[in-house]
Amino acid sequence: MNIRKIKFQPKKPDEISRLVAWESDYGQEVEQVVKDIIGSVRHMGDKALVDYTEKLDRHLVNDVKQLRVSQEQLVEAWESIGDEVRKALQLAKNRISEYAERQKITNWQLTEADGSIMGQKITPLDSVGLYVPGGQAAYPSSVLMNAIPAKVAGVSRLVMTSPAMDGELNQYVLAAAFLCEVDEYYTIGGAQAIAALAYGTESISPVDKIVGPGNIFVATAKRQVFGQVDIDMMAGPSEIAIIGDGSAPAKWAAADLFSQAEHDVNAQAILITTSEAYANEVVEAMRSMLNDMPRREIIEQSMTERGAVILVDDIEQAVAVVDLIAPEHLEILTENAMDIAQRVKHAGAIFVGPYSCEALGDYVAGPNHVLPTSGTARFSSPLGVYDFQKRSSLIYCTADKASELAKSAKRLAETEGLPAHALSAQLRIQFES
Repeated sequence: MNIRKIKFQPKKPDEISRLVAWESDYGQEVEQVVKDIIGSVRHMGDKALVDYTEKLDRHLVNDVKQLRVSQEQLVEAWESIGDEVRKALQLAKNRISEYAERQKITNWQLTEADGSIMGQKITPLDSVGLYVPGGQAAYPSSVLMNAIPAKVAGVSRLVMTSPAMDGELNQYVLAAAFLCEVDEYYTIGGAQAIAALAYGTESISPVDKIVGPGNIFVATAKRQVFGQVDIDMMAGPSEIAIIGDGSAPAKWAAADLFSQAEHDVNAQAILITTSEAYANEVVEAMRSMLNDMPRREIIEQSMTERGAVILVDDIEQAVAVVDLIAPEHLEILTENAMDIAQRVKHAGAIFVGPYSCEALGDYVAGPNHVLPTSGTARFSSPLGVYDFQKRSSLIYCTADKASELAKSAKRLAETEGLPAHALSAQLRIQFES
C-alpha cells in the first residue's frame, strides 16, 4: 500500500485541489439508460416496475402490490433481530430524535406599530420518498438518519423503497423501517424506484421530495427528476480528513482512515499533520493492520489511489487545508481540539478530540450522517429537519401601511416597466381629502 505524501505550499494549493477533485458526471451511457427507465415508468407505470424488478433485481412478481412490504413483515423483522440489535437501534433512534427536535424551524411574526405583520409560516412536506440501498449494501442506519428527521418535521407520508435482490429482504433494514414508523415500503430499486417516487404509478402515489443514498443509476435518476421533486443532495464518495498532532495513538488514526476507505475504492481518507514522525507512525500502523481487514482490497485501492498524508508547518496551515478540501467528515485528533474546531469553516461534520471517532457519528452520536461531499460543505449542510419543512412568507398590511408602501412600490414598478404592478399598488393608495 503506497500512500502519497504532500508538503502543503500555501501559495500553490493546486496539488491539494487536484487530489480531492471528483467528477460526478457518470457519462452519456448512464444518463441515457436512466432517462429510458424513467420514461418507461412514466408511460407504463406498474408494468414497468414489475418488468424492471424481474430484469434487474431477479425478483419475479406479477403485480406491484406484491412488492409492498406489509406491517406484519416489519413487526416480524423487529422481533427476529435479537435484543442487542434492537437496543442499539433504539438508542440510535433516541439520540437522533433528540438532536432533530432541536432543529425544528418555527413560525414567527413581526408586528409593526400600526398592526401590520411580516412573518414566516412553517409547514412540513406532505410526502417524502426514502431510497435505501439493497443487496450487499444494506444499511439500517440510513433508514434512521433519513426517516427520523422527516418524522420529527411532521411529514405525514414517508414512502421507502429498497431493492430485494433475488427476493431476499434484509431483516435489519425492515426492523429499522418498523422502528421509524415508515408508512409505505416497496421492494423496488434503482432508477425505476426514483421514477416511481417522482411521477407515481397506478399503485404508488408520487412524493414531494426524495432522499437517501444509492448507486450511480440512483444518483443520476435523482438528478434527472429534480424539479419534478426536490432531492437531498448529489452525494459523491465517502471522505474523511484527520488533523493529527501526534497526541492520539497512531493506530486510532489509522483505523479511522480505514473506516472511510473501506466504503468504496473511490472513497478518500487524508491525514493532515504537523509531524512527519507521526505521519510515518500512522502509515506504518495502516500497513500492519491491513492484512486483518476483511475489506482489504477496497481499502488498499482507496488509500493508494485517493489517500494522502499532507504535511503542514502548523495548525493554522492544517485548518487552511481543511477549508480548501471542505471534507465530509473531519476528525481533530489534537490538543485543544475544540479551539481548532471553532476555526474550521468548511466541513460536513466535525469530530472533536481523540474519543469522537467518525464511526460513532455514523450510528449513534445523534447528528445526521447524511453529509455534503466533494467539497460541497463550502455551501451546504448536513441533512436535517429543516430539509423536510418549507417556509411561506406571511404579509398583512393595514390600510394605512398599504397606502404608505404603495407609493414606493408604484414608483419601482414604473422603473421596471410593469404598469399592471404599478396600478395594483396605486389602487391601495389612500387619496388625501
